[in-house]
This record gives sequence, structure tokens and C-alpha cells, in this order.
Amino acid sequence: MADDSTIRDMFGIDADMPVPVLDDDSDLVPDIDENYRFDPQVTRAVLAGFAHGSRVLVQGLHGTGKSTHIEQIAARLNWPLMRVNLDGQISRADLVGKDQVVIEDGQPRTAFEEGVIPYALTRPMALVFDEYDAGRPEVMFIIQRLLERDGLFTLTEQNRVIRPHPDFRLFATANTVGLGNINGLYHGVNRLNQAQLDRWNIIASLDYLDPDEEFLVVTGQVPEAAEAVGTDGVRMMIEVAALTRSGFAAGDVSALMSPRTVISWAQNSVIFGDVELAFRFSFLNRCDPSEYPLVAEYYQRCFGDELRVSDVAAAS
Repeated sequence: MADDSTIRDMFGIDADMPVPVLDDDSDLVPDIDENYRFDPQVTRAVLAGFAHGSRVLVQGLHGTGKSTHIEQIAARLNWPLMRVNLDGQISRADLVGKDQVVIEDGQPRTAFEEGVIPYALTRPMALVFDEYDAGRPEVMFIIQRLLERDGLFTLTEQNRVIRPHPDFRLFATANTVGLGNINGLYHGVNRLNQAQLDRWNIIASLDYLDPDEEFLVVTGQVPEAAEAVGTDGVRMMIEVAALTRSGFAAGDVSALMSPRTVISWAQNSVIFGDVELAFRFSFLNRCDPSEYPLVAEYYQRCFGDELRVSDVAAAS
């Protein structure tokens, strides 16, 4: 167990919660990103998942670092972790397993090859379902079995019941918390069964970073940016990003800049030696043309320079 002072050292929060640190040398233990910034509330929620086996669902807009948040906590607890993206290609067979033809002693025979769930369930491992609200209905009902109190998983293909390993942990991330594509931003997500949502012990919400924290992340990921555009330049990039997020929340623009986008902008500024061109490549070119004037206004308010009007007009 990590004592309270260790948790403060690891995550920068006061926690009255001992958390197990595993003695595991598995390749599945994530690498530690020393530059990662932890949200105190979400960190406590995820730590409760690791400490008490609570099922934790982390919700938030894209680019807030939901999956990475879980991953980086697992890295510091030395906990093996497997991420499964519930895109449209994930099937029941991928999760449960299927019969395969194998060659044994030169002869073909049929053998059952277990899927992701039986593999993870029987090991000290954190299983993370990414894009949880994009899962197909038949896949979601399989996952529902894991959300029962005892977590027993019936493998009908082999007529056996799998009991979870004591150090198996279950997490998920989602953009919409089961409400579907209400704002048009996340095509392909579904309305979730509320009975299934009710089975998650903890639902945490992760927002974008405080500007000072985001500055540390961007300059930590792209240290050359502070020299290429100056620390004030990086801060102005973050201000532009904040305006796009406010504009998105108000319905003024249909795209927003995540921290990931800001990092790309900083990287491209170093590559091209031109902040404005990098802005176009990183963000402007994926906006709706009708929104270019407003996005250009965001840029002008922060940098004091107008985007080249002829380019904007030509693009729109």
C-alpha cells in the first residue's frame, strides 16, 4: 500500500486513502509521463477504483485527457493496463473469444481462443473501455455482466464461470455520459441504457486544464516552443484555445481547440517558424468556412494581429 504522504507526492492531492502499488514488471504497465497534470477530483475518483475495486466512468470532451488520466495513475501504481476502443469494429468475439482452427501435432483441430475480457479478468490488470458511448448494443450487454456486484463472467462457449482476479479493475471513458449526439459533435455515439449506467459506482467529469497548468503541459511537451514563440506566445495560444471552447459552449463555433490541438500548434510553430501558418494547419483549416471570421477575431484578440484577410476570404 502507498501511504498518504506517497499519494500526495505521486499526485499532488491530499487523500485519506491508502492505495495498493503492485510489484509487477509486466510490459503492460504504462510508462510514466512526468509532464502529466492531474485533476484532483478525477484523481480521487480513479484512485478509489484502484483501491476499492469501484467501477469508474470518466466523462469529458475530447482532448481533456480522460484515458491518459487513468493510464498515468496506473503507471505510478505499477498496475498493468489494457485499453480497448469500442469502435464499430469491436465485436462480441473480440471481447469474449471464439473457436479457432489450430495445428497440433501436424493435425488441424478446433480450440477456443479467449478474448479481451477473459484475458484481463483473470489477471492483476486495469481494463479501460474507451469511447464507451460508441459501443454496439450487443457489446454493451456483454460489458454489463462485468458491472454486476460480484463481477462474475459466464463464458457460455466453454460452460464455465470466471471469477475476477482480486486485482482486476474496470474503467471506462465517454464523451457524452449516455446522452447521445445531442450537440452534433460526436457522430457515432449512442444513447446508453440507463440501467447499465446505474451500475457504475463512480462517474467523474473531467474538464480542460487551468491556463497555468495547460501552459506547463504545452511547454513540457514542446519545450522548443517557448524559445520559438516566447512564453507569452504560448500563453496567447492557450487564450485562443479558451475562446474557442467558450464559443463552442455558446454554440458560436462547431469546433474547439483541445490541449492536444494547442500542442500541435506549438509543434507546427517550431517546424514552420510561423505562428499564424501553424494556426491554420493545426486548427483553422478544420473549421467550417462560415466560422473563419469569428475564429480570426479570436486570434486577433489574443495576438493583436489579424489573420490575412485575403486568405480567409479565399478559404471561405
